[in-house]
Amino acid sequence: MASRKGRGGRVAKGGGAAGRQTKSKKAAAPATEVEVVEERGGDGIDTGIAVITGILLLLAILFVDAHLGRYDSGMFF
Repeated sequence: MASRKGRGGRVAKGGGAAGRQTKSKKAAAPATEVEVVEERGGDGIDTGIAVITGILLLLAILFVDAHLGRYDSGMFF
């Protein structure tokens, strides 16, 4: 029967767990320069919701003031 070395065997000079050291022998690929450009997107849904809400709020104030103006208690009308 063949003998088998256990995991607790000799440790190589490098001190690694299995005594192996791996080094890449491949030549490094030349680095290419990449310019990062941030593209600004258009106005999103959040901006649209804020604008529409502001317009509706202003119109609601003006309509209520016009209604109160019929009773001489409006501020603008």
